[in-house]
Amino acid sequence: MPKLKYILLHCFCLIIIFSSCSDDENSPELTLENIFIGNIEIIPGQPNENIPVDRSINLIFSNSIDATTIESAVSLTTNGSQVAFNYNVGSQGSNVNITPVGALENNQTYSLNINSNLRGSQGQSIESVTVEFKTLMGNIEITEVFFGSQDGTSGGTIKNIPLNLNASINFSDPVNPSEFESSVNLSGPSSPALTFNYSNNDQTVMITTSSKLRYLNRYNFTIESGNLGSQGEPFEGYNVIVDTKVDSTLKYPEISEEELLTKVQAQTFKYFWDFGHPNSGLARERNTSGDLVTIGGSGFGVMSILAGINRGFITRQEGITRLGKIVDFLSTADRFHGVWPHWMNGITGNTIPFSSNDDGGDIVETAFMIQGLLTVRQYLDPQNPDEKSIIDKITLLWEEVEWDWYTQGENSITWHWSPNYDFEKNLKVRGWNEALIVYVLAASSPTHSVTEEVYHEGWARSGGIVNGNTYFNIILPLGNQLGGPLFFEHYSFLGLDPRNLTDQYADYNEQTIAHTLINRAYCISNPKNFVGYSQQSWGLTASDNHLGYSAHSPTNDLGVITPTAALSSIPYTPQESMEVLKYFYFILGDRLWGEYGFYDAFNFTENWVASSYLAIDQGPIIVMIENHRSQMLWNLFMTDQDIQNGLNKLGFNY
Repeated sequence: MPKLKYILLHCFCLIIIFSSCSDDENSPELTLENIFIGNIEIIPGQPNENIPVDRSINLIFSNSIDATTIESAVSLTTNGSQVAFNYNVGSQGSNVNITPVGALENNQTYSLNINSNLRGSQGQSIESVTVEFKTLMGNIEITEVFFGSQDGTSGGTIKNIPLNLNASINFSDPVNPSEFESSVNLSGPSSPALTFNYSNNDQTVMITTSSKLRYLNRYNFTIESGNLGSQGEPFEGYNVIVDTKVDSTLKYPEISEEELLTKVQAQTFKYFWDFGHPNSGLARERNTSGDLVTIGGSGFGVMSILAGINRGFITRQEGITRLGKIVDFLSTADRFHGVWPHWMNGITGNTIPFSSNDDGGDIVETAFMIQGLLTVRQYLDPQNPDEKSIIDKITLLWEEVEWDWYTQGENSITWHWSPNYDFEKNLKVRGWNEALIVYVLAASSPTHSVTEEVYHEGWARSGGIVNGNTYFNIILPLGNQLGGPLFFEHYSFLGLDPRNLTDQYADYNEQTIAHTLINRAYCISNPKNFVGYSQQSWGLTASDNHLGYSAHSPTNDLGVITPTAALSSIPYTPQESMEVLKYFYFILGDRLWGEYGFYDAFNFTENWVASSYLAIDQGPIIVMIENHRSQMLWNLFMTDQDIQNGLNKLGFNY
């Protein structure tokens, strides 16, 4: 019986052993079926390149695994160093998601190792597996840029950089010097060669120029995109605009304010004297106009002759002779109801059309000429026979202007009339602009006067001329938003003295000062970020520009400063305008000062300075400086009895 028990027990154990062996043989094997990094499949034995650095690694097994064996069985290394990671097992138990702690590094080779310590959930083993992959070659990036002491890391526009460019650039990784230097460009006026110095394992580059940059100019500094890194890493590119600072050295020897005013008047006077048309004596429109002369600019020119006599640039007799030539020519030149055209031929006196349907009388240009001629009439000596002859001719020209005819029977004056187009342009002279003098003269005419209603309804627009708003904490009595171009405060006031002039609409002393200071304040604020605007460099008015010609103003700001704007405002803003005059001459003179004084305009943002001179811009400089110094032209014009009659008629106090 005991032997039987032993035999049965032995058989039972064998059954258990055989049963166990049968179960192990039937258990499924554990294999690694797929590896994905992001959505990219990693295949053992393949290059597996350009793998993103910020994706998790997904391991897909044939069966569920024992999660407790992952840490001892799975490793991620690069250059022999372990990479820490977190992991989680999917709900089915066969997916393991590995997330490196922090992003992987660019352009590095990684090894993913799974050894035989890994077990399936039923104890299955796995053959060791090692796969390699290489991450993407990452971008090289700028971490910091300084131009001198100014931070240019974010690009944009950097102002007032030194003339000796000194740029310091730090990169996230070393650069390839040859690739880097071929990608760098500094564009602008006379861009000098660049010198490169490297430090910090080629991660820091110092860039200097072989010579000075041009002062007050705009340059474009670029680093083109390309594979600039030492390992060929790509760079996305960089761009910054840099504006150079002013060169504050004196360009001409320092002289006193009075000497400087005389010098500017004398040099500018040459435009009307040396460059005056040899036949007619009138002023050419600009220094490239040939025989084309301009009536309005010539009106400013005859006033400048008086200033020239007063300052000793010419003798009185020389001036009288030239004025006689001008008056004689005007007496025979084309006129239309007593009104001269805008342009005419300086030899024949025939009209040169200003536009396609403007080939006749221009009442505004004529008013500027009459303002000048009446000032001359007051200056001349009626006891001198030669001068009395000129006085009489001026009186005749003055009395033949048919101001009333240009109203067309309405309570306003029309700018143009043509024998071919009649009043087709139909442009009304309405304020506020440069043409106040038109209505003052029209009311003052002893022969063709207009009524006060023409002034109030036409020019003043029944009160619509009034502004009264505040700009830059300055109240503007008249005109449009921010005042408009500054010539509005010059052309009519070369003879008409605004200092004590008032009517029901404005105090004209306040108007001229306010408009000038608003124009100045706008330029100082420089909302469009143009190069060179400052409290020493301001003044927006009509002039040539880098695109052609325009009436520049705060609402039409193209980056163009016109010297006549601030300089002709010197009676209104003597300190502010003198500051500009000194700056233009002593500091910017090597760029702005020429044969006939200051060039017409400049735009340093566009690296442009005019080569032109315009009569309507040069004339006010001479005349208004003289009014500032001696009030000569104001005093002469305001003592004319006809003018006083007209001002009284319109209700002015003066």
